[in-house]
Amino acid sequence: MDANQYVLAHGMRRTRSILEGWGDDPWPVVRTWLVGAVLIALGLLAAVTVAASLLQPDYGFHYGPTAHGGASLDRVLGVLGRNSLVLALHAFACVAGFIAGATLPLTAERHTGFSRLVHEKARPIAFGWVIGVTCFSLFTQTIALGLVGSTISWDLGISVPLLVLTAMPHALLELTAVFLPLAAWTIASRKDEWDQLLAATFVTVAIAIPMLIVAATWEVYVWPHILHSVAPTQVIHWGPAG
Repeated sequence: MDANQYVLAHGMRRTRSILEGWGDDPWPVVRTWLVGAVLIALGLLAAVTVAASLLQPDYGFHYGPTAHGGASLDRVLGVLGRNSLVLALHAFACVAGFIAGATLPLTAERHTGFSRLVHEKARPIAFGWVIGVTCFSLFTQTIALGLVGSTISWDLGISVPLLVLTAMPHALLELTAVFLPLAAWTIASRKDEWDQLLAATFVTVAIAIPMLIVAATWEVYVWPHILHSVAPTQVIHWGPAG
């Protein structure tokens, strides 16, 4: 068995063993992921609130949902698709953490000379990539959501904190869902349990998908009515329109 086959077989055996262990009592592990994801989500919502308060609205465009005739399955799928891309990015970062933390050391042990040096140096590069991708994701989400929030707030004549409060039910749920893999990565890195990350990726994505479906449905079908009830402006639009 060559080095790559050995690492793959070892990783699959270890992942299966971890999943079986979690299956006996999953709640302690899931609970730590959920708490971590909620904390990250609340931090991002706070940053978005600040950004939305500082950024200039995108005048002439309407990003807010409509309470009258605008809700549809297509829009649910659109919201679900965008959130799924963020989840996929974080899941990929989780897998990269598993590769960097658990498989590269094993691969390096089965090589010598220059090949071993390459595998040893690849580990910090992989960690740097994961951290960079995560920071990029958080930054872009903060700016994008801040701009949208600023525009909706101006368009409806409500304050940014009030807007965030109306969005809290679905926003906190969907952000918690997309940050579950990131929470698992953070916890594993602190405990040096990199071999658990592949199993964590499978479980966190499986938990996140139904959460995203519920959040997208609420955002399209319920949130518009909440906005309509608090906005002094009676016409609530959907979608970017000049």
